[in-house]
Amino acid sequence: MEKTRVCIIGGGSRLWAIQFLKDLTLQDKIGAHVVLYDIDRKAADNNEAVANEIFRINGKADALSVSVSSTLDEGLKGADFVIIAIEPGITAIRKGDLELPESYGILQSVGDTTGPGGLMRAWRAIPLFVDFARAIERCCPNAWVINYTNPMTLCTSALYKGFPGIKALGCCHEVFHTESFIAEFIARQRGIETPDRREIDIDVSGLNHFTFVTKARYKGEDVMPLLKEYVKNDDVFADRTAVAKQRVKEGKWFESDHLVALRFLRDFDTLGAAGDRHLAEFVPFFLTSDESAWRYGFVRTPFSYREAEDIRKKNKVYTSDELIAKPSDEEGVDILLSLAGERTLKTNINIPNIGQVRYLGKGHIVESNGFISANSIVPIVSTDPTLPVQAMVQRIEKEQDVALEAIIENDMDKLFQAFILDPLVNISIDKAHELFGKMIQACALRY
Repeated sequence: MEKTRVCIIGGGSRLWAIQFLKDLTLQDKIGAHVVLYDIDRKAADNNEAVANEIFRINGKADALSVSVSSTLDEGLKGADFVIIAIEPGITAIRKGDLELPESYGILQSVGDTTGPGGLMRAWRAIPLFVDFARAIERCCPNAWVINYTNPMTLCTSALYKGFPGIKALGCCHEVFHTESFIAEFIARQRGIETPDRREIDIDVSGLNHFTFVTKARYKGEDVMPLLKEYVKNDDVFADRTAVAKQRVKEGKWFESDHLVALRFLRDFDTLGAAGDRHLAEFVPFFLTSDESAWRYGFVRTPFSYREAEDIRKKNKVYTSDELIAKPSDEEGVDILLSLAGERTLKTNINIPNIGQVRYLGKGHIVESNGFISANSIVPIVSTDPTLPVQAMVQRIEKEQDVALEAIIENDMDKLFQAFILDPLVNISIDKAHELFGKMIQACALRY
């Protein structure tokens, strides 16, 4: 069996890389040689050992193999697929991303996509992604590139800036959680067993992490009227403060109850299609205080957790049971198989807009559905959300346009313009200049 060559940039990752390797063992359509590249060579070497164990334990040592590359060009040479899942800089930098804005009263629940923290992360990541794209043009110009790194929209945009002919898409699982939520809602309404999320056919429109469901069907039935009727009940939005405080106490930083998504449906007639922690960061009304977030059941992920998690992952020793592959909800391998011609997949994707999202600019990276098949991605034209939602998304689009241009041009005045355009930056312009200066000092890329 001829092996497909897959290069993972960020091959030392203890999250995306390991999950991708496990998912790869669950298919029999292709053999693959996976090349791990990471600026942290030791992390990549550790993952090589883990990968060999994954392949052995899951009976795929003949079909799948792995190696580590010393340079990016070496890893990319001849690649059929490139996976990018990196942390741009050391985790310690994120302290400035999260805690400096907080000292000015600007709260962020995630801080990796939008808001001051998201912009600083983009400032660190975009030059790297331009370099990745140019290396891909040199070494494997026909490869398909799947990006997992946030900020998804800007990182994927940077790939196209570096190599306009690149075949790249951003892959994000937030929409999957919304499909699962709708499946659970239908099960409660109908008194049936919860369907698989893939049985929920939704129309998705927007920008990554600020996406919206404009249509939803289950077995041909339009379920949006059920959801719209559901949110008319005030009890749906009962105060979740006690639940949120318990989540803080137990360190359950990623749980939520989809109340922000449902509040968009109630107030703006369009259901949010990302997790509440992400949706809330694009609008000021849910993050005026911890109490305002807790009222909807979601909590902010503190830097202390991210710091501890970084240490835990680096020191992680896997047991054999942990390396047994089980079906996950990720679609990276499904996308790879589809592009290789082994199946056709309809899913949400982040690619340049050629008209599939009509209220956003051509060329901007947008998130909507598309068909993925042999060496092909065909976007599906999405249904427009309501005008107020369009206006909110368009504001973020323009901010992203300014940010991308500023970072590519290394224009700090323009980067400040993007900074103060962000809806979360609700402080005076003098204070904004002060905070921006502090963040530029604290949040610059370093290893």
